[in-house]
Amino acid sequence: MQSRIFEETPQGARKVILATNIAETSITVDGVSYVIDPGFNKQKSFNPRTGMEALTVTPCSRASATQRAGRAGRTGPGKCFRLFTQWAFYNEMDENTTPEIQRVNLANVVLLLKSLGINDLVNFDFLDPPVEDTMIRALSQLYALGALNDRAELTKLGRRMAEFPMDPCLSKAIVAAEQFQCTEEVVSICAMLSEQSSLLYRPKDKKVLADTAHQNLVQPGGDHMTLLNIWNQWVETDYSIQWCYENFIQHRTMERARNVRDQLVQLLDRVEVPLISNPNPNDIIPIQKAITSGFFFNAARLSKSGDSYRTLKQSQTVYIHPSSSMLETKPRWVIYYELVLTSKEYMRQVMEIQSPWLLEVAPHYYKQADLDNLDDKKKMPKKQKQYRADVATQ
Repeated sequence: MQSRIFEETPQGARKVILATNIAETSITVDGVSYVIDPGFNKQKSFNPRTGMEALTVTPCSRASATQRAGRAGRTGPGKCFRLFTQWAFYNEMDENTTPEIQRVNLANVVLLLKSLGINDLVNFDFLDPPVEDTMIRALSQLYALGALNDRAELTKLGRRMAEFPMDPCLSKAIVAAEQFQCTEEVVSICAMLSEQSSLLYRPKDKKVLADTAHQNLVQPGGDHMTLLNIWNQWVETDYSIQWCYENFIQHRTMERARNVRDQLVQLLDRVEVPLISNPNPNDIIPIQKAITSGFFFNAARLSKSGDSYRTLKQSQTVYIHPSSSMLETKPRWVIYYELVLTSKEYMRQVMEIQSPWLLEVAPHYYKQADLDNLDDKKKMPKKQKQYRADVATQ
């Protein structure tokens, strides 16, 4: 579909191109005579205090507006119509776009620099210096994962994690999977997580069929188990395009996940982690514990109202994303892959856990007090309190 913008325009017709800001500099389309610039773009930003990413609509920079105008008249006369005032151009728009290093999670960047022997990050000559809070969060996260010691030096575990070009939470889960004897399953899940945003599709004229097909793929335990099931079924069909078509799954996405998985398997050999399959396929707890080992930061507990969750450390109200298989189930304890801000603070790719697992895989990060629900203790009816006491003594 995208390649059609380069096709020659038929006689007596006009080509209209709806483009994102990738068209500013990345490509050149011949024959563009007019550009209509609304003056906005979607920009991903990371909040280091909450650990949440947001994709927000913000005014573009003056540099971007200039680039957009330059798309018209490249090969002939052209005009640019800007849907904003001159005052907005000079007063509401920044001169340049904020560098990506100043608005993303830096945990992977810091881990890479540490693996290259760059320990003095404070005086490191970045082209654009990162935000201090983001750097502090990255160091704190890597320390909690065990990748850095108390002197902010790379540990043996951190060196193994650094071999994987991915989020340190994913690499920690892969390395931890050796302990739980399920590296094969965790590698598959991590590969699928890297492509999960464009995995399923739902045609307008086949919504019911697509929803039914997707529901048949859902597995107990959460979205991570569902992703593993999708991968396993696709492998069993010998990577069939027809199977993807029948289940409304993007085949190209599955192929990308397959390539990612192949690379991860090669890296496992480099860090001397054996590729072991879960000895008991019916027992998903080892897989869940391995994933929890990397994502224990992202733990949340069902609120008293039952319609939302609260993160354990920040006590932030969050919600299960409508696309999650856990939307109706609403288990008491969950971890999530990422937290995104759209209309609400949504958890994406949610997995059910048991609270003792957090103390097992991250005793340095959580204490029992973090897991106790104080609200329930304060307002629990006497009969319910007595019932819980009876259960505890059984």
